[in-house]
Amino acid sequence: MAEKFFSEKNLKFTLYNVHNMEELLEHEMFSDYNKESFDMILETAKTIGTNFMYPLYSEMDQNPPEYTGTTIKVNPAVKEYMLTSGEGGWINATFPPEHGGQQMPLSLFNACMFIYASANYSLSVYPGLTSGAASLIYNYGTEELQKKYADVMVTGKWQGTMALTEPEAGSSLSDVRTSATPTEDGYYLINGAKTFISAGDHDNAENIVHLMLARKKGAPAGVKGLSLFVVPKYRLTETGDLEFNDVNCAGCYHKMGYRGAPIAQLSMGESDDCRGYLVGKENYGLTYMFLMMNEARINVGLGAAALASAAYYTSLEYANERLQGRNSLEKDPSKPQVPIIEHADIKRMLLRQRAIVESSLSLMVYAGKLVDLTHVTTGDEKERYEMLLDFLTPIVKTYPSEMAIESTSLAIQCLGGYGYSSEFPVEQYMRDARIHPIHEGTTGIQGMDLLGRKVTMKKGTALKIYLEEIAKSIEKASQYSDLKPYANKLGEAVSTWKTTTNSLLGIAGKGEIDLFLADATLYLELSGIICMAWQWLMQGTAVMEILQNNPSSGDLNFAEGKLFTMKYFFAYELPKISGLCERLTNADGLTIKMQPELFED
Repeated sequence: MAEKFFSEKNLKFTLYNVHNMEELLEHEMFSDYNKESFDMILETAKTIGTNFMYPLYSEMDQNPPEYTGTTIKVNPAVKEYMLTSGEGGWINATFPPEHGGQQMPLSLFNACMFIYASANYSLSVYPGLTSGAASLIYNYGTEELQKKYADVMVTGKWQGTMALTEPEAGSSLSDVRTSATPTEDGYYLINGAKTFISAGDHDNAENIVHLMLARKKGAPAGVKGLSLFVVPKYRLTETGDLEFNDVNCAGCYHKMGYRGAPIAQLSMGESDDCRGYLVGKENYGLTYMFLMMNEARINVGLGAAALASAAYYTSLEYANERLQGRNSLEKDPSKPQVPIIEHADIKRMLLRQRAIVESSLSLMVYAGKLVDLTHVTTGDEKERYEMLLDFLTPIVKTYPSEMAIESTSLAIQCLGGYGYSSEFPVEQYMRDARIHPIHEGTTGIQGMDLLGRKVTMKKGTALKIYLEEIAKSIEKASQYSDLKPYANKLGEAVSTWKTTTNSLLGIAGKGEIDLFLADATLYLELSGIICMAWQWLMQGTAVMEILQNNPSSGDLNFAEGKLFTMKYFFAYELPKISGLCERLTNADGLTIKMQPELFED
């Protein structure tokens, strides 16, 4: 089968026609770019993804990382990919020039990361983790830390990680126990354990540099007492040599998917000689981390959408080639069989996959553009973009993550028994996708964040801004007679959503917070469906603009396919909000009343 894992045509349509990324070029920050350079960058990413990353996808799954007792052995391609990423400027692509970066718009960079993640998700995470860690050092670390660690990390020679999670402190970071004891020499002695650390140790990097949360003795309880430290596996001596920093790899988890990247257990300070170097101010660790969290959560959603994309194109190709059965009206068994894509149920499953993939990608690009706009605007305009991004982030992270599981499952179903076997990659796509609802804050946490914080943020200002943006899209789409029915449907759905939201806020107003948040995950699901209907209406509008302004320039099959998929979403997915709204407005507290002992036999 051909090696297609994403649609270049759809990616460019989303970037240029739906979200008008070219308007970023009007700002001085991005004035060194133009559409030609954007296209060249996308082509480079496509070449790397197709020629280098994709051929390794199954191999890295079938030969996963192996704990050796002291480190974790990974596929040797990791080193080559990291160095290629460093030499090509991918690790620090979005960084400003003073940090050696290209100041690339995040919306463009995320489009490239979508290509990489759809080609080989596990391999794609290594430089991404390093980029996040290096960015924290550049933004909040001393010049010395930047030169000693971040400058080497962006070359791809050293791996970076985010070391937050502990055995007894996963989502609950307020319970972090790793300690940091200050010394007269300016560093801190770190003692504790971390777990589930992506790329937390491996043999394809000369050094592993952890950005680690730890608590100084006497610091305030909870998250307010956490500080951020650079904790390298090997520290630099005064002569510039590397010496072991008492960071021990204690093991490697064996996972159902995402096997190409190791998830390590770490033990620090077994010999009381693990040195950590404070980043910024004491007790500001989580503040620094969360300033990067929006982008990290966008990355999780992006990775999930990319896996769903790869699975979709595998199942689409199979459906076009696989012969099975005949038209339901054809009774003559001597007639030739037809490709299964002729069957309505297969088309339904393909439509749902496409609807999930292309709306998720649209939201990823939109979120990336919001980040870009926060960098080039000031005052009230900047604050507006920041609040809109904050409001959307739980949806950006969660809808693609949860729906990628369903989408990849549909891909398996399209292939039937072949899909359930390792002869085709769709079963691996589904296994790889399962981590995303867990990464960077579980779905449950995202639900409570959206309903408990973002809806009420600044007295509902963020919610108001979001509704204003949807209203603009509805008004724009309503100018086209073919789209007006769908614009009206979205308007009705938003009205129902607002009624449900107000009902829940009424419960909160009575002080019944447990009841208010009990079904926050369902509220997030409801919000995600409406958000994706919005994204589909924007895509439908972009198609109509092409057809009206320059019909000869477009691909009519692509345009018609887009409109069919939009119609599918409004006909099959949007109606699901009715059941969710009914459940959310029935405040019976069923899950609160259920007692633990009642789960026993």
